[in-house]
Amino acid sequence: MDSKIQKITPNLWFDMNAEEAVDFYTSVFRNSKAGSKTYYTHAGKEIHGIDAGKILTIEFQLEGQDFLALNGGPTFQFTEAVSFIINCESQEEIDYYWTKLTQGGDEKAQECGWLKDRFGVSWQVVPIELNEMLVNTEAEKAERVMGALLQMQKLDLAELRRAYEG
Repeated sequence: MDSKIQKITPNLWFDMNAEEAVDFYTSVFRNSKAGSKTYYTHAGKEIHGIDAGKILTIEFQLEGQDFLALNGGPTFQFTEAVSFIINCESQEEIDYYWTKLTQGGDEKAQECGWLKDRFGVSWQVVPIELNEMLVNTEAEKAERVMGALLQMQKLDLAELRRAYEG
């Protein structure tokens, strides 16, 4: 990773499968890489119960954004209250990320461009154009787009454009 530390770094708590998650995410995002690892030591075992030598954290980067994956055990789970937005240039890009990230994920958590991957992390796979459509000063256009979006699981850019144009 870069020698300069990012000001704010998302720290993702995994149930002892951080390395699998980092391998998965770095295979999905083309501009990505895994970084350094830290390991549990004997210190604190009486608190966390994890053997020395097991991976504690892994630094990784997706599309220039630094993350930290933590093997913290089953104590905490991900919720939809936090999600990562993937701003896509095209329907092809939407389809790519949707297909990759939904594999093994929670099918019941797929709506309005949101999905939950196999690790429980929530993502929003959206076209960049969507923001422009929704902040349009013509309320009728934004209303039609929102109505169409709420009917979708994976977002359909052509359908959103049709709704926008009326």
